[in-house]
Amino acid sequence: MRGLVVMGIAVLLTSAAPSAQLLSLSRDQMIEYTADNPFDRFPDGRPRVPDALIERARGLSAEEVFAILPNKGFRNQYAGGFQVLHPSKRLAGRAFTLQFMPLRPDLDAAIAAKARASGFERMNNQAAIDMLQPGDVLVVDLFGQDEGGTIVGDNLFYYIMKATRGAGLVVDGAIRDLDGIAGIEMPAYFRSVHPSYLTNVIITGINVPVRIGKATVMPGDLVFGDSEGVYFIPPALVQQVVDNADIVHVHDEWTRMKFDEGKYKSSEIYGSPRDPALKKEYDAYLKKRLEEIRKGYAK
Repeated sequence: MRGLVVMGIAVLLTSAAPSAQLLSLSRDQMIEYTADNPFDRFPDGRPRVPDALIERARGLSAEEVFAILPNKGFRNQYAGGFQVLHPSKRLAGRAFTLQFMPLRPDLDAAIAAKARASGFERMNNQAAIDMLQPGDVLVVDLFGQDEGGTIVGDNLFYYIMKATRGAGLVVDGAIRDLDGIAGIEMPAYFRSVHPSYLTNVIITGINVPVRIGKATVMPGDLVFGDSEGVYFIPPALVQQVVDNADIVHVHDEWTRMKFDEGKYKSSEIYGSPRDPALKKEYDAYLKKRLEEIRKGYAK
C-alpha cells in the first residue's frame, strides 16, 4: 500500500495540481478507489457519510461493528492498543487521512517545492489541519513515533475540536501537552505522549490510504471509537452496521427484561429463544421496538 501511495505522490509532484490535491488522490482517483460509496461526496471526491448516520453510529460498540465487517471480507479495519482520551465519549466521524514518513531530505525538498508552487508557505501538520471540515476525524499515520511524532499539542487540539465540531482524532503516533488536552471535550486515540514537538518527519499524503496499526483506512471511512479501540467502516457498509446494531440493542433489552423476571435460565433466553411461545413474543417485541426506534430517526 505504501508503494502505491508513493507512486501516486511521484506523479503529483511532477504535474500541476490545485492546492487541494497536493500529495493527494485526484478526484477521479478518489472516486475510483472508493467506487462502492453510496453517498454524496466532497468536492475532492471523498465520500460523505450523512450526518444522520454518524449520529446513529455514536450508539455502536466495537463488537457490533465486528458482527458485520469480517463477514463481508473486511478483516483489517480495527485498531486497538491506544491510550484513550475521554473513554466514556464515543468517537464518530468521517476519516480525513494524513500520512507521514521519516524525514528524507531529497523527498522533503521536492514536497516543499510543490507546496510553495501550490500556495503553501510550507507543508506541515497545520496545513493539513486547516483543511478539516465539520464531522471530520483526523486520522494520522505517524508510524508509531513517540519522540518527534507529536501531531498536536493543546492549542492545535483545541483548533481541531472547533473545526470538526468535536468529531475526534486518531493518531498512530503521539500527542503533547496532555494536561492541557485533557480538559478539552473531544475524543482522541494516541499511542503515547511526549513533550517534544513534531520533527524529523515529512508529510507524504493527504487523504490517501493509510495504515493505522493493522487497519487500512480510506479517506471518508466512518471512524468509530469506543473504550476498546477504533473501527474504520467502509461507507458501503455503514447503513448495514447501524441497522444491525438496532436489532442487537433491542435483543439485549428484551433478554435483560426476561432475566429480570427471574423465570428463565440463561440457556432459555440467551441467543435465540428456544421455546416457540418465547420466540413469538420476542419477534413481536423486536418489530414494535424497531418501528419506534426508526420512527425517532425520521424526526
